[in-house]
Order: sequence, then C-alpha cells, then structure tokens
Amino acid sequence: MGSDSDLTIMKPAADMLEEFGITFELTVVSAHRTPLRMVQYAVQAADRGLKVSIAGAGGAAHLPGMIASLTALPVIGVPVKSSNSIDGWDSILSILQMPGGVPVATMALNGAKNAGIFAGSIIGAFDTAVRERVTDYKKKLEQEVLGKVERLKDDGWENAFDI
Repeated sequence: MGSDSDLTIMKPAADMLEEFGITFELTVVSAHRTPLRMVQYAVQAADRGLKVSIAGAGGAAHLPGMIASLTALPVIGVPVKSSNSIDGWDSILSILQMPGGVPVATMALNGAKNAGIFAGSIIGAFDTAVRERVTDYKKKLEQEVLGKVERLKDDGWENAFDI
C-alpha cells in the first residue's frame, strides 16, 4: 500500500488471503515518497516467490501502474479514497486508465476484499488447494443468499421467488 493510512482499507485483502491459506507480504511502498524502494520491491517480487501483487493507493495512485511497469506478475490495483482524494475518482482513474502494454486489474473504490478474492482466483488457476478454498468461499456466499430467501419467506413474503 502507498501509506500506512491505507491499512484499514487494505486489511480485507489480507483477510481473504489468510482465509485461502495464501502466504503474503504486507508493506508500505510509496511510488512518490520511496520510488527506489518501489522499484526494488517490484523488480524482486517474482524472485521472492510472489505470484500476484495487490497494490492499493489513493490520490494520484501511481503505485499499481508503476509496479505493473516493472514486473511481469499480475497486478491488482485497489483505488483508495484518501484524505487528499477527489471522492476517490482520481484514484480510480489513475489505476483504471493504464496505457496499452501495462495492464492493471482495477477493483472498486476501497475494494480490497475483492482484490484478495481475485488474487486467490489467479493463484487457484494453478494451485488446486487454493482453487478449492476459493470455490468453498463462493459456495458459502451462495448459501448465505439462499438463507436470506428463506428468511424472507419466514417473514411472510410469499412472493419471494424460489427456484
């Protein structure tokens, strides 16, 4: 993440990675305040065994794109609505509008949870155990929704559609 103030936004990504049993690194790397650290971090990521990078940043939000420019690993960008943000639009557009050749998968504003799930899906494409945990997570989501349908019926909503 670009700043430790982003931790509350980025923690759900870490939570999802933990749930899927994926080891990860969590650190602060600022594209603007520590550019040499950012270059070193991105260039050495694959050698350290990383498979995917999740980069959250607010404001000008250059971190995900700069990391993507320095590594062949997939990069998932999380736009962060920060204190210096224009309702988060600056972060969203900075990450979303990457030039051809430097792709970044862009999540929703403050969408770190989905970044963790998406990273799990990427890793799960090659790791069956992770794929099974992601599949189980999605089945759990399905069960939660079906439970809500049943609660609607129990609350007297006879027209709650049931397949």
